Amino acid sequence: MAKARKKSILGSASYDFLKNYINNASPTGFESSGQKLWMKYLQPYADEFFTDPYGTAVAVINPSASFKVVIEAHADEISWFVNYISPEGLIYLKRNGGVDHQIAPSKRVLIHGKKGLVKAVFGWPAIHTRLGADKETQPKVDNLFLDCGARSKKEVEALGIHVGAVATYEEGYDELANGYLIGRAFDNRIGGFMIAEVARLLKENKRKLPYALYVVNAVQEEIGLRGAEMIARRIKPDVAIITDVTHDSTTPMINKLVEGDCACGKGPALCYGPAVHNKLLDHVQQAADKGKIPVQLRAVSRSTGTDTDSFAYANDGCPSVLISIPLRYMHTTVEMLHKDDIENTVKLIYESLLSLTPKTNLSYFK
Repeated sequence: MAKARKKSILGSASYDFLKNYINNASPTGFESSGQKLWMKYLQPYADEFFTDPYGTAVAVINPSASFKVVIEAHADEISWFVNYISPEGLIYLKRNGGVDHQIAPSKRVLIHGKKGLVKAVFGWPAIHTRLGADKETQPKVDNLFLDCGARSKKEVEALGIHVGAVATYEEGYDELANGYLIGRAFDNRIGGFMIAEVARLLKENKRKLPYALYVVNAVQEEIGLRGAEMIARRIKPDVAIITDVTHDSTTPMINKLVEGDCACGKGPALCYGPAVHNKLLDHVQQAADKGKIPVQLRAVSRSTGTDTDSFAYANDGCPSVLISIPLRYMHTTVEMLHKDDIENTVKLIYESLLSLTPKTNLSYFK
């Protein structure tokens, strides 16, 4: 007899929101449209909202409490900036975040111009014209260009395209076999989705927290953790639980000696590193054990490279922990993750919050 699958805590309405959220572009520095979607979804589950000048969005539960706990993700996605428009109407670019130039040739994009979205493609010479060369031409930022169908600079500008306009890849959300999802910008729109689901579960299960919970969707992580840096100083939290993505190291061309051993479908990854507070990490591991939630372990040198660093070292120091969801093909248009990991990451954050109180001992000296 087949083993019955556990009932999912994430229903069709949740995944409908995720699809809509992923398909909406939220490039670094231009996250507001995605933030509006996120806040609208969270409206029934939070007591109040606020935003900061650069667009970080915060939903607050039990705002009158003095002890403050943050659960956080980042809202922005990598993209391109229009940098130069040639007399022939071709559009050259600069990176906005760590966008991968090697995947660009033949990709379709949307340019966010002053008159609305403009479709374009990354043009690339036909293979016939490249064969026979001593060395195959490789895509680089300085030889990549967009073709939007205009044949002069004047025609490009007539479409509302200007230097500084941002371009995002067109690919969106889809489902594969065996519980896998793909999309661009799962890094880290999936985090924003998961912390929203935690807020939903708290409300629907009528769970009252003995502290104020700040559900934070920060901007500008991809260019240096800037949104987290700003909002951490504003909230001044006592505890921060950060969620982001990490590398599935089981695919070809990834060195496990460098990246560790981590795989999609085996649970969220807990991180050891200087910015990660050891006692808070122990607390999360105990919640995983109690809830029978599978976890994986990873280690970082110096920094986590995530918003964890900004929260940990903000103000007088904030005990912070990083819970990562395994992801294949990071910073491509086909980032891939597993539904089981989404569910288990939501559960782990939820259970960690329920077992946390203002009296939880996080001192290294008590």
